[in-house]
Amino acid sequence: MNPIFADLPTTVFEVMSQLARETGAINLGQGFPDDPGPADVREKAAEAVISGWNQYPPMMGLPELRQAVATHYGLHQNLAIDPAQEVMITSGATEAIAGALFALIEPGDEVVLFQPMYDAYLPLVRRAGGVPRFVTLRPPHWRFTEEDLAAVFSPKTRVVLLNNPLNPAASVTPTEDLALLGRFCERFGATVISDEVWEHVVFDGHRHVSVLNVPGLRERSVKIGSAGKIFSLTGWKVGFVVAAPAIMRVLAKAHQFLTFTTPPNLQAAVAYGLGKDTGYFDGMRADLQRARDRFQAGLVRCGFDVLPSAATYFINIDLAPAGISDDVAFCKSLVQQHGVAAIPVSAFYAETPVTSVVRFCFAKRDETLDGALDRLARVGAG
Repeated sequence: MNPIFADLPTTVFEVMSQLARETGAINLGQGFPDDPGPADVREKAAEAVISGWNQYPPMMGLPELRQAVATHYGLHQNLAIDPAQEVMITSGATEAIAGALFALIEPGDEVVLFQPMYDAYLPLVRRAGGVPRFVTLRPPHWRFTEEDLAAVFSPKTRVVLLNNPLNPAASVTPTEDLALLGRFCERFGATVISDEVWEHVVFDGHRHVSVLNVPGLRERSVKIGSAGKIFSLTGWKVGFVVAAPAIMRVLAKAHQFLTFTTPPNLQAAVAYGLGKDTGYFDGMRADLQRARDRFQAGLVRCGFDVLPSAATYFINIDLAPAGISDDVAFCKSLVQQHGVAAIPVSAFYAETPVTSVVRFCFAKRDETLDGALDRLARVGAG
């Protein structure tokens, strides 16, 4: 068996979810909302599966969805995109990431990764033959410096895999940091795979800046989005890929031999959803921000040191001020003794982890969050 996958341990997500099931804990570890998602979008999917086309759709995606992606990003991110040559639909963002890595690197090529990182990145890089080079980000700001990039870029650097906004840090990469990254990529001839699935889940009046808007990166970047994150329909697995034509031609070949295509009824529904007016997206962000603020205030009342949450469904606490340096042990105790499941952020590092930060998902109903806070009040930071 391939050791890259055969030797992978059971993930901390599986461990915590299993403990939550066994103990009846409130599960704030898994990153999905307990809202069913917008009814009109779901109704479009149901209508399309009954009345629409259910055979193979075009490999690159339904034309109406590719057009909707281009129009949507034009409106929300000021991007000029050719839907016929620069947009592809995938079966989720993870497939898009895998396909991009398989398309863009050869064995021995180096890939820059920013940790903490989504847990699929490293196995996929290794399976594609890439050699990971890590930039370690640390709280509270989770930023990188010119010195950080200089330490990992080399003539062998072919790809940079960036997640912005960043799960699990709940941070947004500042525009000046993106520009710095762009200068390094130009200097070394690297391509950026930019996982931007949280692009609409940003708070406090901010708007997402895509890597495609960074000087020097428009022609050397792969932008990846997710309908699951935009519409809180995480099980749908509909991803969007945007790249310059020269890159897209190769990405399409990888997609062809992975999933080939994506359910047409879901594509039709997502095309409809992307055309919703800006009020829908503003309202979605406002609802999540309200939940964030409610949960953050409760964590502060419980005595925890709360880190900033600028985006995503997540908020973190830092245990270091309380003298706690083992986030895994803390999370196991939390679920077993206090009935709340969370995720230790050290699980998102491959090396030299931060071991004092714990992640909660706040994209839950008020009663769920309040129930968790009642239990957390008995824990405190000590």
